[in-house]
Amino acid sequence: MLRELPSDEDRRILQEAVRGFFEDLWDKAAQVPPRLWKQLAAQGLTQIAASPAEGGLREIVLVQEEAGRASCRAPLADAALINLMQLRARSDAHALTSLVDDLHRGDAVVVVSFAGFDHEGAAGSAKMESDRLIAALGFVESADIVTHLAIFVPGPALAIINTSEGVTPEPTPMMGKAGWWRVRIDAVPIVLVPFTDAEVRDLLTVAAVAETARAFGAAQRAFEQAVAYAGERRQFGQPIGRFQAIQHKLANCHIALRAVQPTIANAAAQYDLEAAQWRWFAAAALATASGSLRQVSLETQHAFGAIGYSEEHEAPRHFRQVHVSLLRHGGQRPPVEQLASHFLDRDGQVRFPDYDLGPAGNAFRREVRAWLDAYWSGERRARHEQLSFREREYDREFARALGMTGWIGLNWPKRFGGQERGAFEQIAFMEEMEHAEAPRAGAPVQAAMLQVYGTPEQQQRYLPEILRGDAIYGMGYSEPQAGSDLASLKTRAVRDGEHYVINGQKIWTTTYWGEYMLLATRTDPNATPPHAGITMFIVPMTTPGITIRPSETMYGGTFANIFYDDVRVPAENRIGAEGEGWKVLTGALATERGFIGGGIVLKAAHIFELLCEHLRTAEHRGSPMRHDPLVRARIGALAAEIEAGRRMMVYCAEQVDKGETPPDEAAVSKVYSGELMERFGETALDLLGPEALLSEHSPGAVLRGRIEQMLRHSLMWVISIGTNEIQRSLIAQRGLGLPR
Repeated sequence: MLRELPSDEDRRILQEAVRGFFEDLWDKAAQVPPRLWKQLAAQGLTQIAASPAEGGLREIVLVQEEAGRASCRAPLADAALINLMQLRARSDAHALTSLVDDLHRGDAVVVVSFAGFDHEGAAGSAKMESDRLIAALGFVESADIVTHLAIFVPGPALAIINTSEGVTPEPTPMMGKAGWWRVRIDAVPIVLVPFTDAEVRDLLTVAAVAETARAFGAAQRAFEQAVAYAGERRQFGQPIGRFQAIQHKLANCHIALRAVQPTIANAAAQYDLEAAQWRWFAAAALATASGSLRQVSLETQHAFGAIGYSEEHEAPRHFRQVHVSLLRHGGQRPPVEQLASHFLDRDGQVRFPDYDLGPAGNAFRREVRAWLDAYWSGERRARHEQLSFREREYDREFARALGMTGWIGLNWPKRFGGQERGAFEQIAFMEEMEHAEAPRAGAPVQAAMLQVYGTPEQQQRYLPEILRGDAIYGMGYSEPQAGSDLASLKTRAVRDGEHYVINGQKIWTTTYWGEYMLLATRTDPNATPPHAGITMFIVPMTTPGITIRPSETMYGGTFANIFYDDVRVPAENRIGAEGEGWKVLTGALATERGFIGGGIVLKAAHIFELLCEHLRTAEHRGSPMRHDPLVRARIGALAAEIEAGRRMMVYCAEQVDKGETPPDEAAVSKVYSGELMERFGETALDLLGPEALLSEHSPGAVLRGRIEQMLRHSLMWVISIGTNEIQRSLIAQRGLGLPR
């Protein structure tokens, strides 16, 4: 039965209160005298997770993030662990109950150690000899004020001792600064509280998530400081934040932080909700954070330059905190191995855990899955899979069958014939379509453009065709001298009575074989700024004057150079007013980028699952590949990266459901997912070797050549719809507020 826990609003209020408290004590937070501990207790921060009303792991994570921002080394997470233990301990654990009462009053300061249960060895060692506890603990924080130690020993059991006798602390500076101790214990008497192995493993995972949240808070604070500094520090006559190198460095940091935060938040939420897969989500969060936050801390220091190297600045404190927190409970190796085990050590079909998409989303997932099992299976799917990649790109029969379900208009308003389903139902649809390897269908960008900017006549004419699966659109944007810089496009559209006459050239146009082209033209060559003179048109591809010159792409598909020579298009085909094309065009691109990030990461997730299925039975030189340490390390790391991409997808969906589509957030998802696909392809080739280079229909091709083909295709996602370099500039300028 799920516990009643605080709401999102409760957590927002808690975060504001904790941040305000630490801001008042900013210079003192790094030191923890007993008086400060009493103040923390008075604020209720030693009572987090003591009862359902006091929260769970989400509240622990929130407080830890704020502690990380403030460089506070008070053992607040240890207090929360004790509270969780008291909730789940046996009814006869009177010693634990008594300790909790002292902890809440601020009379006790407790540090929890997993020394007798930590197989990585980072926490030290602990064992019972007769009635004595013999231990050598590492990574003990604030040993100078600790009154009690709670140590897990083999059994397992929790040994609670008072530090007043039999305890010898020895300062062990870490990364050049004090604050940590090695503690030797030869103590009697002690109190033992029994636990199970599973309970201790779960508590160790909770402790690791909490410490990772503190590392995130430290990294986030240092990053925010670096962004502010980049906007103020001047070199060569301008703020350094105007230089592209700094903008892209900080954009990379922002992307990494956006990958980490939702994975930690999701792990905490899954634990609080007692979800069966919470340990998997926790492993993904820990693995993602371990590499990403340390890289962010390095890049942040680079952005600060010499000023951040001074101990007078707060940046060094955050740099240390990130590294110590992430390594305290074993670092990246344990969670990566856990993820690898999930995908390599189990039989049958193994997928990424399904998200709870809410009642409507979950029900729709089942509905889509059932339809695909019935329609897109057997001989029909088998015939499709025998086609070349180019031939598989679009299937009109499938599009029309899907049109009969109404799902092409999944998120359309009902007044246009749509179903007005939410973003999480759209995620369910995308997931199932990708897993079934179904062909794409519909024209979502063009449909959205028509619904917002089209005339009633255009909506009545074109939208039903799209909804039925009868029409497909290309997008005529790029030109020889106008790729990412679309405002420089030259293709002219000149008004001639009730028509426009179009002349120009478009390049790299995909879906040129569709019924229509969504064409960007210039109607005012003298407009200032240049994007003010752009107008959009729907151009039927059978219109006289259009010359198509297809070109095979590196990834096995095609695009085309298209020439428009005196092409006459009725004025009624114009979308929006003359000169409003930039607004129409950029709005559509923002929509596409928001969905494309999720689409790419779902492709990566599916091909990753297929790769793991292959590795579970493959051998290299007579040995099972799934036992190879390199294979396991790379697979676990990839699983974590893909999960971070999935969380970004969910975040974008949440924003859509709120009626928001921030272009910088869409850019974050697009950049991360496209480059993830590249990393996946290169990693898979490393693991599989030369045979993975064999293309489809080649004898012996691994996974029918999908790995190498997807690597070639991944290049398109990084370049198209605005290159990732342009997207990084957008993130830096719009998302981070750096100068243009």
